[in-house]
Amino acid sequence: MAIEAPKPWFPLPAPVSPETEAARRGERIPTGVPDFDHMTGGLPSGSVVLLTGEPGAGHPEFALTSAVHLMLRYEDPELHRYYLGGTSGKFVYPSNVAYLSLSRSREQVLREVEGSFEPTYHRVLISHLRFHDLSPAYFGDSVVPASWAALSSGLLAGSTGEPADPTTPLKAIAAALESDGPSNLVLLDSLTDLVVRKGTDPDDLAMLVKGLRRRAKEWRGIVYLLLTKGVAAPTLEQTLYDSVDGVLSFSWTAGVNRSHRQRQMVIERFMPVLAHVPYEHQGRFVIRVSALNGLVTTQYERV
Repeated sequence: MAIEAPKPWFPLPAPVSPETEAARRGERIPTGVPDFDHMTGGLPSGSVVLLTGEPGAGHPEFALTSAVHLMLRYEDPELHRYYLGGTSGKFVYPSNVAYLSLSRSREQVLREVEGSFEPTYHRVLISHLRFHDLSPAYFGDSVVPASWAALSSGLLAGSTGEPADPTTPLKAIAAALESDGPSNLVLLDSLTDLVVRKGTDPDDLAMLVKGLRRRAKEWRGIVYLLLTKGVAAPTLEQTLYDSVDGVLSFSWTAGVNRSHRQRQMVIERFMPVLAHVPYEHQGRFVIRVSALNGLVTTQYERV
């Protein structure tokens, strides 16, 4: 009589992809922001990070600084090591920068970088930029004239990739992420555009971010989502906070003993990062933005 092999009490685990297994081994990606990497050890690969802040407080500059300083590893290794500030670890690196824009063209973004930072930033970004102009999907059913959102000419021209499928902005974002998310640093500019757009369902937006958080673990890159504080309804803003791996919050502050405002950054929520920050430094990162070095942290303040 044939004897059956004993059946396991619990279902056998599904096969794990090499990318997910690598993430489980603790691989991290440096941000390239001086001092921040030394303090935190970088970010876990596959993380979806919400960068939220007051206007001008530094969250877009953080994302661009991170993108350029990481790409310097391929363009200027010595300068890349300088920005790491001696930080070492079991780092993995994105291959390129995937920039998803809902309302701006490639030329507009590059012109802003060129006018804000020293020439190396512009040159490095051009070399590694994979730009997705999603304006047709974003402006498709709005009062904006079609010619303004055309890819071939007009105010918003300039995508280097294929035209976005003008269905819905959320579907266009998902398609672009699936195309260029793997192995790259992704910058989505921005969730604010989605929040203020008539017809964006808050539940659908939250669901997309939750799905992205799950999918990004396979990609071994990093995803930055930009959001201006105070624009989304409080319930949606909190839902987005809870739907990502980590939240870095940027704001302006001014004290009675100061004659000027200063920017500050707080790690609102990011368990694998906060666990590496010494207790005495679990406060505010005072930051500044310069044309020469991008965004840097200058000191720490207890909250």
